[in-house]
Amino acid sequence: MRLGISSWTYPWSCGVTGFTQPAHPLTLADLLDRAAELRVGVVQVADNLSLHKLDVSELREVCAQAASLSIVVEVGTRGVDPSHLRHYLALAVEFKAPVLRTLIDTPQPDASLEQTEKSIRAVVRAFEGAGVTLALENYERYSCDELAALIRRLETRRVGICLDTVNSLGALETPERVVEALAPWTVNLHVKDFTIERVPQKMGFLVSGAPAGEGRLNIPWLLGRMNQINPQMSAILEQWPPQAESVEAAVLMERQWAEKGIRYLRSCGCT
Repeated sequence: MRLGISSWTYPWSCGVTGFTQPAHPLTLADLLDRAAELRVGVVQVADNLSLHKLDVSELREVCAQAASLSIVVEVGTRGVDPSHLRHYLALAVEFKAPVLRTLIDTPQPDASLEQTEKSIRAVVRAFEGAGVTLALENYERYSCDELAALIRRLETRRVGICLDTVNSLGALETPERVVEALAPWTVNLHVKDFTIERVPQKMGFLVSGAPAGEGRLNIPWLLGRMNQINPQMSAILEQWPPQAESVEAAVLMERQWAEKGIRYLRSCGCT
């Protein structure tokens, strides 16, 4: 599988809404340089490093930088509004991105998957024509069975799943359950390790991020299973580093986690 990093490998460096911002937030150019330092060939730019905020000259510069470093860029956003997806599809084409990852995120808490399906059907021909795959990421709002049913109804090779290994815990679905339900349609994998610990008063549990290979996620099993589906899909290291005593300490922590995590994933066969 093709190893990569994301703007969600470095969430504190990008800036977490509602918390102290880093003095020098990570830019896409910085992220590409880090990928080169780590010797990984894929960078996924997610919604915490919004591509639509780049001006034309900045866009050209980072496209050229990615090409010079031989790095494949995957585009990411959130939402399924047709006009928004068309905008990001144009960005994906600009970057020659094979995948556009999004979350089915809508302002309406009661939004149905039928509405989502209607929105995606409005743009699916454009994705087919561009040769870009729209990857819907699983998270706690919808069950994996609901997402699988949506993909089946759409009946196109250009809409698949971005499989996240932790998000669906919020819907009481384990990584094993997520893989069982969504692996056949997965085009992009988010490897995100985690721990589950009982809180000090013993009344409840805390789910937290962990460096890849040091948490509860069975990564060798995961990579082996996904490799059977598509050995050419990207395996993107994402991280949930905890809040530290300062944003500078959190930035340092996530960078150390990334170096350690990439080494571990490489030892598991990712290239």
